[in-house]
Amino acid sequence: MNAPEPGPGDGLPAVAPQLRALRRRAGLTLEAAARSAGLSPAHLSRLETGQRQPSLPMLLALARIYGTTVSDLLGETVAERDSIVRAPDMEPTHAGGWTYFQAGSSGRGMQALRVRVPYGTQGDIVRVHPGEEWLYVLKGRLRLRLGDTAHLLAPGDSAHFDSLTPHRLAAEDHDGVELLFVHTLLQSPTATLCLGHPTGELP
Repeated sequence: MNAPEPGPGDGLPAVAPQLRALRRRAGLTLEAAARSAGLSPAHLSRLETGQRQPSLPMLLALARIYGTTVSDLLGETVAERDSIVRAPDMEPTHAGGWTYFQAGSSGRGMQALRVRVPYGTQGDIVRVHPGEEWLYVLKGRLRLRLGDTAHLLAPGDSAHFDSLTPHRLAAEDHDGVELLFVHTLLQSPTATLCLGHPTGELP
């Protein structure tokens, strides 16, 4: 069962104004941006007004569509193109039940995150988008579906795949899973990521 969606007062106070400002900077209407992200205009409007908080996959989707990064959506102030990110500067951010830490600097062609995925969150969300993703399991076990094939990854296992392959991630164990996660950023307002609820469950 998925974790409940955070309420208006939870989690990411900087997201709402940033979402609207970056959408307008990208020259997209609410309807066009929502369609590209696989959301309804009403849902995106609620995100922009702070009535709902986005999950991490939604943030990734909107970042690609707006030609920016998750850091910019969150209003984070990591030094532009700084080569080193120190552990004390990796502040946790919570989105849709996940916790992630910015593990790389902004202004690059890739985004690096350290992600904690609790059991039972977002395992029914399928993602499809241009680019590549690489992940490495630090702790726990990960259920990863790539297309029609399911994989169980243990600590030390990694995956590197074309993001146009439909994929979804979920923690196998009740203690959750912790990952290193790197994905390519497509700096284009036309880049899309599709979110959906597939039939069936991961084995």
